[in-house]
Amino acid sequence: MNRKWCIGLTGRMASGKGEVAEFLKKKGYRYISLSDIVREEVVRLGRKVTRAEMQDIGNSLRKYGGAGVLGTRVREKIEASAREKWVIDGIRNPAEVYELKKLESFNLIGIDTGIDIIISRIKSRNRDTDKATDSELKKRLDREWGIEEPEDGQQVGKCMKIADFFIYNDKSLPELRVEILKILTVINERQGSPSTGSGCLLND
Repeated sequence: MNRKWCIGLTGRMASGKGEVAEFLKKKGYRYISLSDIVREEVVRLGRKVTRAEMQDIGNSLRKYGGAGVLGTRVREKIEASAREKWVIDGIRNPAEVYELKKLESFNLIGIDTGIDIIISRIKSRNRDTDKATDSELKKRLDREWGIEEPEDGQQVGKCMKIADFFIYNDKSLPELRVEILKILTVINERQGSPSTGSGCLLND
């Protein structure tokens, strides 16, 4: 079995996780998100895919399947694949992190920025799942962070505390990409790289 090289992403909505994921995809990483599993469950139940519904169903899956259930399902998909390099998005509970840490090589990047910047980004991307007032958005961000959430619910704040790397994303896109490359270089130096043993984390 080929060794897996996995980078996880955690952080608030609109913190920049999507931009990091897109950059890594261009570097040859296969994208997978814990949110995809939640979205599939929402659709299966015949409910409308909204941010609040996703949060509720995600919490329900964790409550009845264990706090790390989404991480387990993603880990099993990765282990069953022949692909070596993965970027894993949508990590929102520490139990998911610990499940993904069972992969041979897994590093978690925490991404954050100011609340005002995040709200501005949410409004500008104009997604159906994000339509809300500033007050409603702040409540969603608090909930995502783990405020008044159960231990098996969304706990992004706690995930950030156990991240291997951290990016404060108040930067331009080129500056963000430089930060990502620095992190890939550190991982490469610490753990080697897939297939060739040199440089494969950084290049397609």
